[in-house]
Amino acid sequence: MSSLFSSVKVGSYEFAHRVVLAPLTRMRAESGARPGPLMAEYYAQRTSPGALLIGEATIAAANGNGYLGAPGLYDDSQIAGWKLVTDAVHARGGRMFLQLYHAGRQSNAQLQPDGGRPVGPSEIEHGGVAYTESGWVPNTPNRALETAEIAGIVESFRDAAARGVKAGFDGVELHAANGYLFDQFLQDGSNKRTDEYGGSIANRARLLLDATRAVIGVWGADKVAVRIGPSGAFGDMSDSNPEALFTYVTDELDKLGIAYLHLIEPRIVGNIEDETRDQRPLAAQSLRPHFHGPIIAAGGFDGDSADAILQAGDADLVAFGRHFIANPDLPERLRQHLPLNKYDRETFFGGTEAGYTDYPFYSPQAVAA
Repeated sequence: MSSLFSSVKVGSYEFAHRVVLAPLTRMRAESGARPGPLMAEYYAQRTSPGALLIGEATIAAANGNGYLGAPGLYDDSQIAGWKLVTDAVHARGGRMFLQLYHAGRQSNAQLQPDGGRPVGPSEIEHGGVAYTESGWVPNTPNRALETAEIAGIVESFRDAAARGVKAGFDGVELHAANGYLFDQFLQDGSNKRTDEYGGSIANRARLLLDATRAVIGVWGADKVAVRIGPSGAFGDMSDSNPEALFTYVTDELDKLGIAYLHLIEPRIVGNIEDETRDQRPLAAQSLRPHFHGPIIAAGGFDGDSADAILQAGDADLVAFGRHFIANPDLPERLRQHLPLNKYDRETFFGGTEAGYTDYPFYSPQAVAA
């Protein structure tokens, strides 16, 4: 049997298998960035007994959104909607981690309180788009956060994590990849600050590590995780020495004793697999010696390659995205080597139940048809 279907301990939890629902921005939240019954159905469909699900990127601060339809936990009014989701997951025997993020400069004034400018570590021209009522639009040039404002960013993650307790989550993952705020502070292509949050690698990692400690103060280290994307270039990101940067970050997170480290492989740019990049799982391979807890690898895996990285010992669980979108029963399909539904990229972001909750579960009749 594939290593995917052996049990694994992560933090204080024991999971029955190692197939993880990746955090996937789907933009189906209702008005006020509140999850509704449709989101609850989506997550319930993708829950199997003893499974780990990671929720989609959830806005931690009112000025942290980059996508209309993304859910939030920056306000108490959003707790009840998330409780619908976590109750649905728990009813099917799964556990769910909340992923918190701040889009930083990857935003547009239409998504900002009072139409203000997005914030980031430094004022640097960059590309990228945000999703608003006008559709996909260019990001609005950001302003640099004042040093005195940064403590408020940390507090917003602490507060959102506390709301996550009330919403019934089982843990929290901080999203420090994909060109969002933590990533913007980490990488020197976007961080040109001269205060204690810029310059050296230790300074650039300060915001992420401070926020991680703040969330640990709410949840305990064994229920807190971090997602990073070594060599991630999405959102015009770059660093002069990514190996040194992400090794340092991994070493520091290891010292904190977090539940797991979630790694995006460099072959993935945004949500697209770049066939020109090395297709080996290099991130997990290079950082495994620096992290002694469980590692979740993500990005371009199928059943065979997922089993291979587990067998190699470079990761302990594998997160699936596109295949999980199209196959709500993905763990069972992988277990039995059943054919997979094809995904429809056109329905990934926003919309209705189409391409969201209407993908069929496996049945021989459906395949025959």
